[in-house]
Amino acid sequence: MLQPMTAFHRDQEGHWVAELACGHNQHVRHDPPWINRPWVTTGAGRQARLGQCLDCLKCDRHEPADRSA
Repeated sequence: MLQPMTAFHRDQEGHWVAELACGHNQHVRHDPPWINRPWVTTGAGRQARLGQCLDCLKCDRHEPADRSA
C-alpha cells in the first residue's frame, strides 16, 4: 500500500528512516550500486521528498504502527 513520507529520523546505527503517514517507519538508505537514493544524504533532498509515497509492506501485512523514534 502506498503511503506518503511525513518526516525522517536516524536509527541507532545512523541510517535514515522515513516516517510514513500510516505510522510505520521504513529505511531509505543510499547504498550504491544496490540502492540509489542520493537525495537521502542531504536535508534539502529529504525535505523535497516529503509527501511522496513509498510502498508500505507493513500495511499490506496489517501490522500495528511502529513506535516513534
